[in-house]
Formats: sequence, C-alpha cells, structure tokens
Amino acid sequence: MIYALGLIAFALLVRALTPRLIGMQPLGDAARNVSFFAVMALLIIIVGQLQSWNVALALLNLCLISSIMALGVNIQWGYAGLLNVGVMGFAALGGVAAVVISVDPVTDAWAAGALGVFVAFIIAVVTVMAAILTYRKMPKSHARTLAVAAIVIVGILLARSFYGPATAAIEKVDPAAAGFLGGLGLPIILSWPVGGLFAGLAAWVIGKIALGLRSDYLAIATLGIAEIIVAIIKHEDWMTRGVKNVSGLSRPVPYEIDLQQSERFLAFAQNWGLDPATSSSIVVKLCYAGLFTVVLLIILWLSQKALNSPWGRMMRAIRDNEVSANAMGKDIVARHLQVFVLGSIVVGIAGAMLTTLDGQLTPGTYQPLRFTFLIWVMVILGGSGNNWGAVLGGFVVWFFWIQAEPIGLWLMNTITMGMAENNALRLHLIESVAHMRLLTMGIILLVVLRFSPRGLIPEK
Repeated sequence: MIYALGLIAFALLVRALTPRLIGMQPLGDAARNVSFFAVMALLIIIVGQLQSWNVALALLNLCLISSIMALGVNIQWGYAGLLNVGVMGFAALGGVAAVVISVDPVTDAWAAGALGVFVAFIIAVVTVMAAILTYRKMPKSHARTLAVAAIVIVGILLARSFYGPATAAIEKVDPAAAGFLGGLGLPIILSWPVGGLFAGLAAWVIGKIALGLRSDYLAIATLGIAEIIVAIIKHEDWMTRGVKNVSGLSRPVPYEIDLQQSERFLAFAQNWGLDPATSSSIVVKLCYAGLFTVVLLIILWLSQKALNSPWGRMMRAIRDNEVSANAMGKDIVARHLQVFVLGSIVVGIAGAMLTTLDGQLTPGTYQPLRFTFLIWVMVILGGSGNNWGAVLGGFVVWFFWIQAEPIGLWLMNTITMGMAENNALRLHLIESVAHMRLLTMGIILLVVLRFSPRGLIPEK
C-alpha cells in the first residue's frame, strides 16, 4: 500500500508546488528542488523499511547510474537540441569496455587468431583511407566512382580473407567457457573512463556522418546505428562471446564472501546484532553507491561549469536560433559534433558502470528503443536543459519503473478483494500486473507535463 501512497504523494507534490494552480505564493526555487530530492530519499527509505535494505540500495545504485545517463542525454538535447535515439548503443560500448579492460586474456585464443584480426583491421583502415583519398584527389567522373568502388571491394575481400579464419579459430578455443580473446586483466574501475572513450570515438564517427541531417533524420540515423552496434556485440563472439554472455567480471568493491570470512567484519556484525550474510551484501551495495555518487557529482559539477560558461551560453544560442548563431560566425556543425561526443562519453561511462554493477555483459539486454525511451522520459520529466532536473528525473523514473509492479499488485488485489479466488476477471487483472510499468510511466509523465510543462526543475 505504501508504494501506491508514494505515487499519489509524488503527484500531489507536483501539484502543490505549482503555485499557479492554487493561488499561493511560490516556494523558493531552492526549497522546491530540495523538496523533490527529499521525497525521493524518503521513498527509498520506505522501500528499505518495508521490503529490505538490499532492495533499497540496489534501487539507489540503479537510480544513480540512470541519472548519469540522463545527464549525458541532457548535454546533447538540453544544451544543443540534438535528438539522439541511440543511447543504448553508446551504453553497450561502455559494457564492452568493462570486458576489454577487466577480463583476463585468453592466451590460446590470442595465439590462434589475434594476428589475423589485427591484420584485417589494418586492411580495413587502409581501405577507408585509400577510398577517401581517391575520392578527394580525383576529379568528379565515372572513373572516380569506379576507382573508389574497386578499392572498397578489394579491401573488403582482402580483409575477409584474414578476418574469417582468424575469428573462427578464436571461437573454437574452449567455446563453453571462453571462445573469445578476453581482455587486459586490469582493475575494472579503469573501464569507466575507457567506456567513455569508446563511446566518444563512436560518436565522433557517427557525428561526422549524421550531424548534417535534420533533427528527425538524425534520430532515425542514431537509432539505426545503435541497433547495428548492439547487433555486432551480439554476433561477434570472438570479441564479447555474443549471446553466451561474459560473466564473473571483477569488482571495484569487496566480495560478500570475503567480508563474511573477515574476523573484523564478523566482530562488527556481532556487536550490532546483524546477520553476516545480509550485512555483507548491504556493505557491498553501499560501497557501490559511494563510488557511483562520486562519479555522478563529478560529472554534475563539470556539466554545471560547462553550462554556465561562455561555451554553454553559445550552445544554448545555437540551440535556440541556429540562423542567428551562424550569422555571428559560429560553426554550427563543429559545435554540434563537440556536444554530441561529450554527451556520448557520459553515456559510455554510465554503461561501463552498469556492467560493473551487474558483474556480467549480457548483449541481449540492450534494447535500444525501449530503454532509450526511459532515458528520454527522465530528461523530459526532470527538466530539459537543467542538469539537476536530469538527475531528479533519473531517480523518479527508475524508482517507479522498478516499483510499479508492487504498486500494480497491491492495486489489483485491492480492486478484486471481494471476488472469488478463481474468478476469471480477478485472474486476468492480476496477470496484467506486469504491464503496470508502462501505465505508471504514462501517468507520471502526464501528471508532470500537465502541472509542470517544462519539467520538475525547469531550465531558467
């Protein structure tokens, strides 16, 4: 019941803090914003009290990661008006970075085919460079078209002659447990900036191709590219084991079993009357929460500094009126590329953090359209163009996305409490609980946009 009350309380708070609806003097902006975050903290505490602190802290960690992703999208959309619908593609590259950095190298696989993959990569790079150089140097003619086509075809065939046998040899090396190259065996926390680097490089390539497109075409292009990235990760087993997943990734925090075997920790748990198994899990989640909070605060601080700088004012000027900004001598495409890369770097960092928290890379879970929708709802609901709003939106949306099912179960049980246990309508309503998530998201979005059209913490 408390979850339904929490949803109702949130809706009432949105209404109560919108002065034009009730004819009262408005609360100060700072007081209103603090009230929103206080309500979210209270809801997480309630979950800890009524469900368990393990559930509450797991929810908190996912809210922190969601807020970082929302900040990345807010940099692109809120600062520059770029409609990126390929968020999950960049998050997936962050996950790949976690594997590449932390997993121990599979030496037999490297010996079997690493050289062939490297040669194929070099051939591909040389082919692209040769095609670009030929296109630029030769005058426009049928001969130039034929020459570029010939270079590309020969390059593809040559690269495939090395790539195919090499990847097949790699995937044959202990396919049940390995079947891929592995990684560098470094601490996984290093994968967070590397994930940002991977996403930033991909964003630069995509931006050079797609940022000249109109906003709706850019959205279609980024969604298609995200699907391509996820498809590559799913099917290139030599790189990420594909749908067989990579599990057992290392951690930047202690393992529960190590804590339970520590005399010092056991003495601490005994002094406080705590169960060692439960308390060790809580400590691990608190460690994750501390790391994620530090990263979130650093990115939030940098985002605020950028937003309030001359660069940030220039980006907003370009967003609001490209024609006037262009007339003032601003390079619109270059600035769009810059902000597109920066936002993607933030999303890549969040993707690496998410894989670190999960302890495994599962390419099948990256659903570009579904989860991109959630990230966009976070930005719109929190307040597009406001970094604090993006953080709040990340907390609100993910909290109710996870807790919608308990809310729905309580609601359906309450509605059908007078019906027989085997009543067909009752059974149908209870089976519909899984669909309450989308209904809950729709209600929250409608309530917020009705009473606060520019988001909970709108841009000034």
